[in-house]
Amino acid sequence: MDSNQIRETFLDFFRSKGHRIVPSAPMVVKNDPTLMFTNAGMNQFKDLFLGNSPIRDRRVADSQKCLRVSGKHNDLEEVGLDTYHHTMFEMLGNWSFGDYFKKEAISWAWELLVDVYGLPKERLYATIFEGSPEEGIERDDEAYGYWKRFLPEDHIILGNKHDNFWEMGDTGPCGPCSEIHYDLRSDEERRGLDGRELVNKGHHLVIEIWNLVFMQFNRKADGRLEPLPARHVDTGMGFERLCMVLQGKQSNYDTDVFQPTICRLGEMCGRRYGDDPKTDVAMRVVADHLRAIAFSIADGQLPSNVKAGYVIRRILRRAVRYGYTYLGFDEPFICRLVDGLVAQMGGQFPELVAQRELIVKVIEEEENAFLRTLSTGISLLEGVMSKARSAGSDTIGGSDAFLLYDTYGFPIDLTELIASEGGMKVDTDAFAVELQRQKERSRNAAAVDTDDWVELLPIVESRFVGYDTLESDVRISRYRRVKAKNKTYFQLVFDHTPFYGNSGGQTGDKGYIEAGGERITVTDTLKENNLTIHLVDRLPADLAADFHAVVDAGARAATAANHTATHLLHKALRRVLGTHVEQKGSLVCPDYLRFDFSHFQKVTDEQIREVERLVNADIRSDYALEERRDCPIDEARSMGAMMLFGEKYGERVRVIRYGESVELCGGTHVARTGNIGFFKILSESATSAGVRRIEAVTAQRAAEFVYGLEDTLRGIQQYVNNPSVTQAIKKLVEENAELNKQIEEGKRERIRSIVESIEPTLTEEDGIVLIARQADFLPDIVKGIAFGLKPKFPNLVFVIGSAVGGKPALTVMLGDEIVSRGVDASKVVREAAKEISGGGGGQPFYATAGGKDVAGIEKAIFRAVELIKTQLKR
Repeated sequence: MDSNQIRETFLDFFRSKGHRIVPSAPMVVKNDPTLMFTNAGMNQFKDLFLGNSPIRDRRVADSQKCLRVSGKHNDLEEVGLDTYHHTMFEMLGNWSFGDYFKKEAISWAWELLVDVYGLPKERLYATIFEGSPEEGIERDDEAYGYWKRFLPEDHIILGNKHDNFWEMGDTGPCGPCSEIHYDLRSDEERRGLDGRELVNKGHHLVIEIWNLVFMQFNRKADGRLEPLPARHVDTGMGFERLCMVLQGKQSNYDTDVFQPTICRLGEMCGRRYGDDPKTDVAMRVVADHLRAIAFSIADGQLPSNVKAGYVIRRILRRAVRYGYTYLGFDEPFICRLVDGLVAQMGGQFPELVAQRELIVKVIEEEENAFLRTLSTGISLLEGVMSKARSAGSDTIGGSDAFLLYDTYGFPIDLTELIASEGGMKVDTDAFAVELQRQKERSRNAAAVDTDDWVELLPIVESRFVGYDTLESDVRISRYRRVKAKNKTYFQLVFDHTPFYGNSGGQTGDKGYIEAGGERITVTDTLKENNLTIHLVDRLPADLAADFHAVVDAGARAATAANHTATHLLHKALRRVLGTHVEQKGSLVCPDYLRFDFSHFQKVTDEQIREVERLVNADIRSDYALEERRDCPIDEARSMGAMMLFGEKYGERVRVIRYGESVELCGGTHVARTGNIGFFKILSESATSAGVRRIEAVTAQRAAEFVYGLEDTLRGIQQYVNNPSVTQAIKKLVEENAELNKQIEEGKRERIRSIVESIEPTLTEEDGIVLIARQADFLPDIVKGIAFGLKPKFPNLVFVIGSAVGGKPALTVMLGDEIVSRGVDASKVVREAAKEISGGGGGQPFYATAGGKDVAGIEKAIFRAVELIKTQLKR
């Protein structure tokens, strides 16, 4: 079987067992502060496990894109060095939400692996949880009993809490798990040592391929375990490892998942995979990282210097570094591999096909930037190494290595490699200390300690009623205390709410709740794991009261106007620039809107004006909102609704239509486009390769912007005393240019005059023509005099101090003969500038310095002359 057939066989099998096949969620996680990336197949079902969403499908299965490069699950540094770790990988999974449990999960796993895929059962092992007396959990005899139906007892292995008790995080749903391992060793190796001795021992050929997790408990913040109201099954099978097993390989990278990319890479660099271990590692790194980078960009996460974007940039730079060091690439090469990946995986993941151009463009620009960084970093590193050698050391300090890493993005392993090639080493212990200090600073800056939820009123989900009303009578369902670095606040969840939680680019509502004469301000509203969470500075006196919740109507109206304007803007951009335009991010708040979109060049002033005309035409058309809140996804597609890659859509969606603008959106909008009033673009700029950003205002803010422009224009008219502002300013600019020309000519004439007056007075003494004095000229006059004298006197020593406007300055000019005798003006000026509490530099023949101490000018002049004379006598 090839990899695509293996995946389809898995999905078809569980389809036959009554599972609904769902698409993969994006790798980039939204509305979950605990995760940046999807790192397990269960992430998209987290709300169901937490009880925050109603269960609609009891059985589902999928192939989920995952990324493990940060936090608890971080495999980045192992990737490429072994045969089975990856950054991006696929997780095949089947789930039961309160439906079947251990018996079916185990029997179906056996049926698929042995009866369908045809794996030899004698090579399979299963682990079960041995129990934990300190937690009060007994051995998982239920799973043990089911496995005995298929495996001999010596192929069923007891596992400890680390290996066989799965937890979503420090808190939340958890339970025992049963891993399935496969022995890939040869028959001869298997006769020498039983496979059970190698299970979970890190052997590269005795590997876990499937994990069956049985969700039974909820971990509380104090560590206690409580039984879940409904038991669930969560399984995950590593697709790449499964392909290795079924294709009879001993490395994931030898399967058809990676070989097409590796072969293409070998053709590009003129090397063959398998010939050299270091080259092989580099090829594995690039083949793996290509997938992580391409899928992240397709899902909407572009490389950047913060959070998830920084992680993607780090992965890309790691791949570039390996290609640069071991494969000989000094020009972009990863971008040339994208088309092969699209051809291979685009059938299963259409986002790769749709986003191909953006993926290529972004990767190429990032590669170009980092290749320049590599060149700069190597130059800086050579300077550090030279400095260390001069001090008699063979070690690069940890602080220097960290500066290269943190400021210039220079990887520590590359620093170590170059150092070793130069016969030096790096103080990695000191580097680790610096890195840990940085992590502590980041952790302390963002430290948040969250208590357990205190449940007052059981609910399945907090229903949002804010589409229809800005006021509602609510009750508090649950609350918890949050302790941040400098403050303590509380989070409230209501049984239903008119407050919109920050999501989809729209900021959260503000307002208040009121009961019994007590009013509590809602400072913000968040959306987290399908819960609408309201932030308050204090808890109400009576938590069980019936509260009247009121949203800030003015802020909501302004936000709605801006959100609807983003839809009209999106449509207008596609009409003016082309249908390649797609939303890549947005921010909608009461004051303004920000819209990021795919486009590969600057939007011209004419195009911006045309976009504004189209949006304002839609506003004047006063289109009424046409809304479908529970529309089947297929019907939404047939309506032509815009669907964005990187977004996770359910089977039923909300469709928003204004005229020809049709989009899927959960945000709040105006009843008619006429309510927007007026739309005005403030700026257009680039955010990254292939992505542009527009900032704009609507309604009152747009009017205020226009009023401001009118006031500015009126002020200019009054100042120039001319109603034709353009002509008046043009005349002023021309007159100013003519005056500047006259001033420059006057300066040149003055310089010529000073040079001519000085020249006859100069005499040679001790082999030099010396001018050393204080002359309070402007810097450009001093420079002009120096360059006027230099060609006439090869043995010139020109040292001038000045103090114009209370700022001391020092200038040193040396004739060619003086320079040829080893005198360096830049070194002289740096030393002499200490007398004026300053510093400077320049070229060997000309250098300048500035300082703070005017009283030291005479000393600085004297010091410079003494240094020059001393050097000439050597």
